[in-house]
Parts: sequence; C-alpha cells; structure tokens
Amino acid sequence: MPSLQTFNTTRARSYVFRLPLFTRIVLLAITIFWLVGLQSAFDLRQWGALIPKEMGLGTLYRMNTFPFIHLNVWHAVMNVVTIVPLLERFEGEYGTLNCLGLFFGPLTTIPAVLYVVVERIMGLNTAVMGASMWVFTLIGIEAMRAYRHNPTFVLAGYGIPTWSTPIGILFVVAALVPGSSFLGHAAGLAVGYAAGRGLLKYLAPPEKIARWIEGKLNLLGRLPHYVSIDQKTYGRFGVLPSSHAGPGAGGGVPLGPIGTSALALRRDPRMLKLPPYISLLCILVGAVWLFLLPLNEYSRRTYISENALLPGQVHTYFGGSDQNVFRAYKHETNSLIGKTNTEINDKLEDIVRGLGLKTARQNFTYKAAGRVFEGENLYAILQAPRSDATEAIVLVAAWENVKGEINRSGVPLTLTLARYFKRWSLWSKDIIVLFSPDSIAGPQAWVDAYHDAHDTRRVASLGIKSGALQGAIAIDYAQEQRFQSIHVVYDGVNGQLPNLDLINSVVNIAGGQMGMGVAIQEMWTHDDRYPDRLRTMLRGMLKQGVGLASGAHSGFIPYHVDAVTLRPFGEGWQDEMAMGRVVEGTFRSLNNLLEHLHQSFFFYLLMQKERFVSIGTYLPSAMLVAANFTIMAIFLWMKSGQPVSGKETCSETQQPAVERELFLPIGVVILCQTISAIPLYLFNHVPESTLTPLFIAFLIFNTILPLLISSLLPTSSTTQQQYSLIKSFSLLLLGMFLSSLATLNFSLSMLIGLLSAPLSFVRPFPSNIPARISTFILLNLISPAAVLLGSAAYWQTSITKILSEAAVAWHVCGTWSAVVVWCVWWPAWLAGCVVVLGRPVEEEEQKEKKA
Repeated sequence: MPSLQTFNTTRARSYVFRLPLFTRIVLLAITIFWLVGLQSAFDLRQWGALIPKEMGLGTLYRMNTFPFIHLNVWHAVMNVVTIVPLLERFEGEYGTLNCLGLFFGPLTTIPAVLYVVVERIMGLNTAVMGASMWVFTLIGIEAMRAYRHNPTFVLAGYGIPTWSTPIGILFVVAALVPGSSFLGHAAGLAVGYAAGRGLLKYLAPPEKIARWIEGKLNLLGRLPHYVSIDQKTYGRFGVLPSSHAGPGAGGGVPLGPIGTSALALRRDPRMLKLPPYISLLCILVGAVWLFLLPLNEYSRRTYISENALLPGQVHTYFGGSDQNVFRAYKHETNSLIGKTNTEINDKLEDIVRGLGLKTARQNFTYKAAGRVFEGENLYAILQAPRSDATEAIVLVAAWENVKGEINRSGVPLTLTLARYFKRWSLWSKDIIVLFSPDSIAGPQAWVDAYHDAHDTRRVASLGIKSGALQGAIAIDYAQEQRFQSIHVVYDGVNGQLPNLDLINSVVNIAGGQMGMGVAIQEMWTHDDRYPDRLRTMLRGMLKQGVGLASGAHSGFIPYHVDAVTLRPFGEGWQDEMAMGRVVEGTFRSLNNLLEHLHQSFFFYLLMQKERFVSIGTYLPSAMLVAANFTIMAIFLWMKSGQPVSGKETCSETQQPAVERELFLPIGVVILCQTISAIPLYLFNHVPESTLTPLFIAFLIFNTILPLLISSLLPTSSTTQQQYSLIKSFSLLLLGMFLSSLATLNFSLSMLIGLLSAPLSFVRPFPSNIPARISTFILLNLISPAAVLLGSAAYWQTSITKILSEAAVAWHVCGTWSAVVVWCVWWPAWLAGCVVVLGRPVEEEEQKEKKA
C-alpha cells in the first residue's frame, strides 16, 4: 500500500520544471493577481470579478480577468492544484499558441456569457471569480472523450454513463465547498461537453495562421518551454484523425483536449500513488487554514444586521432611587444565604407578588452519575400593556452560578429590574423573570417545559405561560465590589450559538453607550493582535467542541431562543446600576424587534468582541480534514480490487479485477461499532464514586482489546486485501460522520478529525515487529481515553470530574459529544489498531493453501 515514505521530491521537482509555457503563465498570473489583491488601496476583486450587472462594453475585460482573481490564498491554491494537471496535458496536446487562443477565447468567454445571461434572467447578481470554471470545462471535455472509448462503468452492479461523472463532481463540490458557484461551474461544464462533442472546433484558431505566426516569430526557438503545434499528439481542436480513431469511428471522432484518455489514465498504476499525498495535503491545508482565520484578510468586523434592534439609540433611566431599592433587596437576599431552595423561593415569591406580577413554581428532578439534581424554579410574568402575550423576553437569575458561587448581586439586581420594568408602559413583549436554584438543571428544566419537550416523570409542567420566547439574558453577578468590564458568555449546548446580533447589541450598549469594557472567552485582556485573536478563537472552539452548558443561557439556544449570560469581572468604578442599564438597553433593543432575530449569523467564530469569521470561511478547513478519510477509503477500496504484482504493468494492459472478500472486513467494523456502546453506556450511568476505577479498568481494556480482536482473526487466511478493506470501511464511516458533523458543530468535527488524522496512514507490519509495536504505542497515546487523561492533567482536574460533568450534560442538557467520542472516534481508532497489529498472509500463499 502506498504510504508517505514513497514520496519522491525529485519527481515532484522535475514535474514542476517540465511545465509548459502557457501553464506557467497561468500560474504566474494567479500569483500576481493574488499579491495585488492583498493591498487595500484598490479593490481588485470588485474590479475584475465576473459580476452580471456590471457587464457592459467598457467592462468586457472581466470575461478574461475573473479566472485569475481569487477570494483568498486557499481558494487560489485549490484551483491551482486542480487545474495544473489538466492544463499541462491540454497544452502538451495542442500547443502553447492554440492554448492561448482557446483560453482567452471560446473556453472562457462562452461560459462567462452563459453565466451572465442566466443570472440576469433569474434577477440575480452573484459575483464569481477563480479558475474553477476552467477546471469544469476541461473535465467535461475529457468525460466526452472517455465516453467514446468506454461508454459506461459498473458501480455496485449498475452501468453508469461515463459522461455523467463530472455531474457528480459538480454536486459534490457544491455540497462540500460553501460559497462555490454552482451555476458558474455548470456553465463551464456545459461548454466542456459541447467542446468534447466537437461543436466548438470551428472557434479554435485556424491552424494555417497559427503555423505562420509560430514560424514567422520563431517562437519555438525564442521561448523556453514553448510547445509548438507540431509537437501535439493529435490534430486540431475537436477532431481525432482516423488513424487514431477507435473501433467503428468514421473519418473523425470528437475528442477533448487531453492527450491521454481518462480510461488509460485510470489504469495507470502510478495513479494509485497519489491519494495518500492528496490525503496528507487535505490535512495540512485544513490545519493551516484554521490558523489563518485570525488574519484581517479572512476575518471581518462585526456589524448589526437587524436594523430594528437600534442598540444604544435609547436613553436608559435605570439608576437614581433604584440604587436604594437594590440595597434593600440585597439585604433581603443576603438573609436567605444558607437556607433551602423552598425557603428562598417563598421569600422571593412574596417580593415578586408585591410587585404585581403573576408567579408560579416548577419542580424538577434529574439523576446523573449517581447523584440527584432536584430543585424548584420560581418564575413570574410581567404582561406587556401594548401586546396580546404573543412574544416574551426572559430575564434569568440563578441562585448559584456554574462555579457554585452564590449570585449575591445578580438576584437583587433582577428583582430591582423587575420592579423598574413594571413601571414602564413601553413594552410590546411580555417579560418573564426566572429564578432557578442552579445555572444548569433549573433553566434547562424550565425551558424544556416551556416548549412542552420535557419528561413529565422528572420535570413538572408550567402552570402559566406567555408567548414565543424572543431572547433571554442571564445575570451572573457573584462579586459584591464594583467591577471594570462585562464578560459575555454565549456558548450553548452542543456548540450551538445565539444570533450574532445579540452579542453585537450587548457589545454596542456596554462598550459604546456605557463606556465599559467587554470580554469574551475569558480573555480578560485583548490587544487585538494575532496571538490574542488565535487564543480567543481556540478557546471558543474548545468550548463548542466539548458542548457543555456554559451558563444559565445555554439551555435556551437549542430552542432557537437567542441568549447570553452577562458576568461582571475586574475591579473598577462600574456599579450595579451600570450593569442594570446594560440589561435595560438590551431588553429595549429586543423589544423593538418586529420579528425573530434572523438577519445575522448563527454559525461563526469570534476572534475578539468586534471581529468574527463566518461559516463560509472556516467550514472548508473541517471539510478538508474530513475529506481526507473519504479519499483514503476510496483509494483503499480501489487498491483492494487491483491484482497484486511485483511489476508495474503498462497502462494499456487491462488486468482482471480481483474479487473482494467482504465478510471478514464488514464483520470487524460492525464489531467495533457495536462494542462502542459499552463505554457510552457505562460512563453515563455508573455512580460518580466508581468513575475513576472504571476508567482505569477501561484503559487496560482499551489496550488489550485490539490485541484480542487481532488474535481472533485467522492468521492463516486473513489477507492484505481484507486489512485494507477493514481500514477502508472504517475511514469511510469516519469521513461521513465528520463531514456531516462539521455543519452542526464545526469545532467538534475539527478536533476529532485532527486527532484521528494518523489513522489515514496506518498499515500492517507483518514482518517488522519493532514498527508494529511502536505504531501501536503511538496510537494508544492518541486514543480517546488517553486524550481524556491528558486533558485532565493539562487542566489540573480529575478524570472523575470530567466524566461526571459529561454524564450530567448527557442526562440534563442532551449533550451528544459523548456519542461522537465513543461511537465515532473510538471505533475508528480501534479498527486502526487492529490493522496495525495485523499479520496478513501473502496472496500467493493463500492461493496455494486453497489449492
């Protein structure tokens, strides 16, 4: 099996040095345009992109400039990687001069015109740029060429037309590359099909004129790497001479521009050496892409998308005499410290009822990790005088925060705000005030019951309700001294996030109107430089990947209720009234909304309070890492069907396919997936006191299990092909799961993908015992259990606490990170270990035994 050790830098360098002239010009032009696009004085993309409504007589140049302009460096790199092999073959087939005429003529302008016409008919104005339209044109031409020689190929017993392959690629690219132009690629593919059928041959440069120019200027002698017309393999564009025509051909058969047919290229044994390098390239590009995101070129400043919010446009009045009210309520709540949840709610309910609000209580009981989480929520509804109770905003104050600290100032401030809000008649939405005993189970039970998604055996139904929840603000104000800044906590369960406009509104109100600092992801100081941006992004990714609730707001987000927790920090001159004005300004902004927050982003990575990256920019990194597993799975499947030979056969000689033995590989993969239910169940259901000894026992079991499975495989009949298929099926499942997960929880998909990356390159070592042992040890160091143990050591906590919090999140919040760890990552790791420990029998030896 090809591995990374087969990489030959000499061959790679030789290939680059042999690139013909026009291909080099295209590479140089793409590089120059990318460098020019880095400056900010002139918007190169706006100038040269193909923008339908910008097309006119004075802007026809766009039809030839858009292939050279790219969004960013990785857009350019991916297009270069895909177009260079195709363009190099095209130029070697038809010569540099023909290449110049075709690619600055019909092969570029015709698809550009098609795109502009369709966009205008549809009333759209989407700008496109990049060389991918050329890629699809060349793929379409080659598909028609292959169709002439091999009309169909068999997949799972069905005959599929060869010409349809690019259509599948078209849809795969549209699904895996957000922001790619499906219509632009389709236009290029349509022209490629037409060219492959010979319909555009009359638009090619006349051969006589091309020969005259070439000879008159002595281009072959003057220009290095120039490919003359006489050096091409076949005739003019679109016609194959009869001497090269296939069976049944007439005087000429329409063909594509690539000299070697796709069928011959597919049979070339050298092609099977490429997938490991492509897989490694996907991993490296995906990882580097992630570290480029904090740069200005890839991130952008935040902005308010929902104009109706009008944050900071109203004058807040909270303060003055409300300071005395707050002190009185704080004296009342301080007297409740140390009392039971019921006694606390009795006192708080008397205060809230005295304000004229409707109140109700709700009991809940959760069991997780051998512990019982029970309590009683108290909530009250302030009915808006200007509406009919169709919408509501929630103000949450938990008695204890996620750190177990008493919300000493948060609870009295919430009471003070409820009294203040009651005096105003401007509310168009109801205001619900929620007091919960903790920051996780209580709010989760309440929001589940509010949406009738609760288990009535554990969570009581709500006695009174209001309208649809439009937003929620949780106050976590445990410190009693004055503060300096506000920490905005926004991470939800399973990596879900609130609408970015809500965070932007809080930042605008606190930082702009109130003049106080705002921090995110516990970055108490931030200089807006690359290191701090990167740390902020990675901290956010880690929290989203773990998927635990980070505050009382987290349980609201899965119900599409945008929510954040506001937590003061530091020592400064800001007091409780300043905090109250921030909450008032945010509530009045939400009160202005005519519809639910939807304009801004729900998928983003924050680098700083005012800089973010949207999903269209960061998603390709996780998709590339996930794609590496799929590439290797397909490669191993194809390799398993190839005959084993010590010599490389000629690409023209078709070898008979080898029958694949599927029963054993499928059985091993199913066994690994089935066993994964054991750690998932045990770590989420055993008592907390037994988690540590259970984890130690699992570490031992985790080491022995691959050895046991490997020893159970019949060493006298298990072949290299079967081990390759075990790895293929395992990686196929892993790639499929991670690519799907990337759209739901990018951070978790990226983390698991990078930790699983070595699994793409493991292989059996039948005769090299030191290599087998060392690889197995290295795999054990990156196993899920080892990573959990290392995380506990790094964060200076116990493995019991990590597993206990995961179990609570599983039972209370419905966090499914454990499913990904134990049922996706761990089975793939287990199958990889089985492959490494395998000792496959030689194919010839097996045949002799069967005979």
